[in-house]
Formats: sequence, C-alpha cells, structure tokens
Amino acid sequence: MVATRQLPIPKMTARRFGARCLPALTDDALYERTGVRIAFTGREGGVSEGPYAALNLGNHVGDDAEAVERNRALVLEALDAADVPLVVPSQVHGDEVVELDDASPKALAAARDAARAGADALVAHVANVAALLCFADCVPVIVVSPTGRFAVAHAGWRGVENGVAAKAVRALARADSAELGPDAAGAYNVYVGPHIHASCFETGADVRKRFEDRFGSSCIPDERHVDLLEALTIGLEEAGVDRARVADAGACTVCSSDEYFSYRASGGTCGRHGAVAFRKVR
Repeated sequence: MVATRQLPIPKMTARRFGARCLPALTDDALYERTGVRIAFTGREGGVSEGPYAALNLGNHVGDDAEAVERNRALVLEALDAADVPLVVPSQVHGDEVVELDDASPKALAAARDAARAGADALVAHVANVAALLCFADCVPVIVVSPTGRFAVAHAGWRGVENGVAAKAVRALARADSAELGPDAAGAYNVYVGPHIHASCFETGADVRKRFEDRFGSSCIPDERHVDLLEALTIGLEEAGVDRARVADAGACTVCSSDEYFSYRASGGTCGRHGAVAFRKVR
C-alpha cells in the first residue's frame, strides 16, 4: 500500500477481528489508504480471569504472566499481525518518547530496551513493527501520518499536562518534513481511545488550577472536574494538529467498565486494555 498526501477524516467504528471475533475500534478507511492498522481493544476476547477478565494486556497489574502473553498474541493474531514484532513500553506517566527508525533486529532490540526502561510514547518511522500501550482510564492516543509513520502515546493527567502526545507529534513532524513540509502535523489523523471522560474525572482544586493555568478554562467544565480530551486537543493544536482531525472514541471507561478496564471503577485492581498500531508490508 502506498500512502497519499491526504488522509480520510478520522472515524472509528467497532468491528470484530479474526477467528475469535475479537472486538476493537478501528478505522478501515485509514488502513486502506495507508496500510496502518490501528486498534483500541476492550475487555472481551482473552484468557485472563478474575478482575483481569478477559483480555488484559498489562503485565504489571498482578495477572498471570502467561495469560498476558497469550492475550497479546491473540490480539496480534486477530489483526493479522502474528509475525510482526511487538514493542511494549514500561509506562511511567512521563514524557519519554522512543523512536524506531530502523527495522533491523539490532535497532528493534535497542528500542525495546529503551521502552522497557520507561517511556510513554513510541514513534515508528518504519513498517513491520507494532506498538502496544496499555490503559485503564488514562487517555490512549494514536497519531498517523500520510507517510505511514505513526505514534502511540499514553496520557494520564500528568501525560496530558506534560504534553507527551504533542511531543510524539513533533517527532513525527521532524521526520516527515522532507516529504510533507514544515506544517506536516496538520495532515495527521489523531485517534483518542476510551478513557475517563470529564463527567467522571473529579479532581482536587490543585489539579484543576494546573490545567486551567496551562490550557485555559475550556478544559474546566465545572468546579469539580477536568476535561482531559479538551486539554489534550489544545496541546495537540499547539504542535500543529488540526482539531478537525482529532477523533474521540466517545467511550468513558468509568461509565463503561463492563466493556473497558477502569482503575477508578474497580477500586484499583483491574487489567489493561490496549492501543495498538502497526504498518505491515510484505
């Protein structure tokens, strides 16, 4: 598949993948245009049990390690990417971005080492590598360029505040500048997966003030809550992204904790759903 210079307006739909009919949110028009497959998974379709049931993709939450590895394999199999190497960062609520610009085994190993050391975004400049980041209320972000480059970012409230997704966008834009020009980010599609929405994200006054000082009053809907999506979008606009190309899944993890993992709704013990992206070239 060859990328064109303009992407379809981002739109996510729910569909089922593979023999196990694993459900995920995706954008098929994007895939047809660029070869980049994005997917936001939910709870259904895996082998984990108890509070991690069933498709837990996080290996740091107390679940059986073999079950987590099986769940990750099931996702890649369902997405027709069983043979695509996977990079899974150890998320630390920071702003570290790992970039992968070479698909060689040595470069892949180095990227995995850097990701395991602690990172909250992965930028892939090459095909045949998959990124997986894990969530349970934090904001999942996938950014896709017309060139086929992509980024996946994990933005909790600290990640939204410190601009990790915008930092990933700037890394993409630097790499794309030769092909797309200095305003490359304006052509990107941004997909925001299920996360805690403003109506459920109640915070202390100190956090609200930090967000209002940084992003303005539009991300403070009332005296108790913060709108992470609005703050994230403002930060992305500062990095050159067109607001019209930011698509939200429209699902609150707290309100829909039967479909998605929610740290708040579960009281702190739960699995993690995922944001996955790759560009497969045979």
